[in-house]
Amino acid sequence: MKFLDQAKIYVKAGDGGNGCVSFRREKFIEYGGPDGGDGGRGGDVIIECAEGLNTLIDYRYQQHFKAKNGQGGMGRQRAGAKGADVVIKVPAGTQILDEDGEMLLADFTAPGQREVFLRGGNGGFGNLHFTTSTNRAPRHANPGLPGLEKTIILRLKLIADAGLVGLPNAGKSTFLATVTAAKPKIADYPFTTLHPGLGVVRIDAREFVLADIPGLIEGAHDGVGLGDRFLGHVERCRVLLHLVDATGEHAGKDYKIVRAELEAYGGGLIEKPEIVALSKCEIADPEHLKKQKQRLKRACGQTPMILSSAARQGVDDVLRALMVVIERARAEETPAPTREAAVESDETSEWRP
Repeated sequence: MKFLDQAKIYVKAGDGGNGCVSFRREKFIEYGGPDGGDGGRGGDVIIECAEGLNTLIDYRYQQHFKAKNGQGGMGRQRAGAKGADVVIKVPAGTQILDEDGEMLLADFTAPGQREVFLRGGNGGFGNLHFTTSTNRAPRHANPGLPGLEKTIILRLKLIADAGLVGLPNAGKSTFLATVTAAKPKIADYPFTTLHPGLGVVRIDAREFVLADIPGLIEGAHDGVGLGDRFLGHVERCRVLLHLVDATGEHAGKDYKIVRAELEAYGGGLIEKPEIVALSKCEIADPEHLKKQKQRLKRACGQTPMILSSAARQGVDDVLRALMVVIERARAEETPAPTREAAVESDETSEWRP
């Protein structure tokens, strides 16, 4: 399945049905009177966050979604049927933006989340509705109201606990393949990762979701390389794992290049907790590795961890460090029970001698 994280679609709610002008005409009934029914309401546009979806590829082949129109009213006081709704299913982490991509209209973060995005038009009143004590035979009815329509942008931002960042060929995909069941493309040339990837990490009977994005190079915020569009997939992460190639020329400069791109992108990435690690240490010369560690420490202000995904050296230490930050963030996000809730819990609990 191809990965698609952005799509532009046109959505339209159904039009309301027209009201009916009708009169009761039956044998032996001299004054039948009006009996035109109301029109049915147009269908709504509903957006639903569904499980099992991880891409917006379906919206590459279909970009127009229209709900059904309401049925018109009929004689004998029969109201028109409501138009069928159209349901647009999106994966968790999808944001709904306006046509310009500037205003956030909705954000779907959990499966099962459902929202009526556009309301269908109301049906028109039939002539029966306008009957009064002075107007016993109205000969007019209302037309149905048109349904709302809008062009929107769907943008998917993967929901993960930790995100991998770094220059191309820094060992991010190898690390993801080592610690998860994901199978990203791995090769000895840059930009082997063209699309973001997800994997579930299990460490010490606990687990978290890890996201890998294509590598960043200097000038990515100006569109150089693959650009910085994929950084949106780590905006929701609680912590970033910054991998720096130990076999590179200068680890400190490599680190600052990526940090500059994160700052240029914005989105609060520069303020996120960060764990820095030197990767590919198994093939680096010991003396060069020592220099790289000192350079990286001066650049990032913390002692970098030493990592070898291929030899699985230091991998568990890095995962445990990530888990500590993730659990701390989860604890801060979980609201503490209030005093009233605690009292209610004590009152409803079963008494035991």
